[in-house]
Amino acid sequence: MGEGTKAVAPPAGVARTVDLYGVADDSIVDGPGIRLAVFTQGCRHACCGCHNPDAQPFEGGTPTTIDELGEKVEANPLLSGITLTGGEPFEQAAALVELARRVREKGLDVWAYSGYRFEELLAGGPDGAAVPLLEQVDVLVDGRFVEPLKTLGLRWRGSSNQRLIDVPASLAAGQTVERGE
Repeated sequence: MGEGTKAVAPPAGVARTVDLYGVADDSIVDGPGIRLAVFTQGCRHACCGCHNPDAQPFEGGTPTTIDELGEKVEANPLLSGITLTGGEPFEQAAALVELARRVREKGLDVWAYSGYRFEELLAGGPDGAAVPLLEQVDVLVDGRFVEPLKTLGLRWRGSSNQRLIDVPASLAAGQTVERGE
C-alpha cells in the first residue's frame, strides 16, 4: 500500500488476506496466558534494535486468509487470546478487524503491539481501519521501541516509553487509560 493510501475493508463475505511474517501457535511471551501471536509483514517505523527486523520490509510476507488464522484459533482450546504484532499490524488493520472480531466473539482477548501511539491510531493511523481494529482490541502496547530506553524489567514492553493501554476503558473515557501491570 503506497504512502497516503487508505485501505478499504472488503464487503462482508469477501475473504480478507493479511501478509504475515509468521505465527507462533503457543506463545507465552506476547501477552498473558497461551496466545496465538500473529506477526504481520511490513513496518514503516524501522526501530533501531527491532525484535523482528526481517518483518520490516513490506515484501516477502506470506499471504494468509483470516479464515486460515481463525482455524488456528479454533484448533487450540488452550488459548487465552491472540496477539497482533509484527511488523506493524496497524499497517494491515482492515484485514485484521474480522479476525479480532471472531476472537472476541469466542470470549478470547486481543492484544496488539504498535509503534504508533494510541492517539495516532485514533486519528486514523496508517490504515483507514485503525479505529475499527482498536474497537476489537483489549490491550494495546503502543509506541516505537527505543533502544536507549530498553529495559528487561517491564512486563510486556521492550522500552520504557511504551505504554500498556486499556483500550475499552480508553474509548469509553475519551482519553488514554493506562493499564497497571
